[in-house]
This record gives sequence, structure tokens and C-alpha cells, in this order.
Amino acid sequence: MELIEAFDAGLEEFGRRVHQVGPGQWTAGTPCTEWSVRDLVNHLTSEHLWAPWLLRGATLTEVGDRFDGDVLGDEPVAAWDKAVAESEPAFHRPGALESEVYTSGGLLGAGEYAWQMTTDLAVHAWDLARGIGADDTLDEDLAATVYGYIEPQAKAWQGAGVFAPPVKVPASAPVQDRLMGLLGRRP
Repeated sequence: MELIEAFDAGLEEFGRRVHQVGPGQWTAGTPCTEWSVRDLVNHLTSEHLWAPWLLRGATLTEVGDRFDGDVLGDEPVAAWDKAVAESEPAFHRPGALESEVYTSGGLLGAGEYAWQMTTDLAVHAWDLARGIGADDTLDEDLAATVYGYIEPQAKAWQGAGVFAPPVKVPASAPVQDRLMGLLGRRP
């Protein structure tokens, strides 16, 4: 699966689960122990509000604090949909993944940024599904693609505190389970 296909699959997986959140589920816990369902959706919605700006070359200072705090308001699903309506075309713009973007970690290739966003979409789709009691099965090609991307660098990401320490999963387990275990989740 190519990067942009994986990104689109991640958007689909996460977005489908956002649309499954029931009225009483926004305060439910998730495998991200510090985040409720609302916190998790807010995190990804904020990331997708940032994306068009960063892909146009804006610096962190230029974006400022406009996407800090609660970006979901009274209509979390609509807020997610609006963020994606701007984020998706920004990633698909010709040449968008060949530029560089400013991130909190410094200047980063836009392709690498897209991989990080895709990873976040996939793993948090699983987290969200677990939080709301929905089917947590990810697109198998997406899980395999993200696993192939993240596996060589997982230790560095864990060392930086991006993901929890890995959870042991048998090598014969499905790729989704190996991905979640690698990222500190218990499949």
C-alpha cells in the first residue's frame, strides 16, 4: 500500500469509528489511559486542523494557539468531519508530500509527516474502537503497511515517549496484533 492510500485508509478507519460514538460514550476511557474518547477524538481533530497549514509551509508560530484546547465544541462528529474536509485535500495536493513541514520536533519531510499522521490514525482507530466497544479490526493492508513503517523505528519512538513500551505478542499473531503490541497496546 502506498503512503497516500494508507493515509486514506487510516482516515476511513478512524472516521468510521468517530461516527459510531454514542451520546453517552464521549467520556468513556480508552487504551490511552490519560484520554477519554472525547480527548482522543479531540487530539486527532486538532492534528487534522493543523495539517493544511503545515502542508502550506506555515510555521508553528504562524499557526499559534488557534487549535489548542477543545476543538470539538458541542458537535464533535461535525468538528472531525470539518477538519478532515480540509486535511484530506491538503495531503492529496500535487507535490504536498515532497515539501517540508514545521513540527514541534523541527523541520520534517512532508512524507514523514504523512507517515506519522497515518500511524496515528491507525493506532487511534483501534484505541477508539476499544473505547466505544466497537469492532477494532483494521484494514489488513493498512495494519501491515503501518507495521512495516513503524517496526524499524519503534524503539526510538518509545524512547522519546511517543508510545508505551511494547507488549509481547507471538510472532505468529496477526499483523494488527503485532502492530498494537509494538505500540504498547494489549491486543
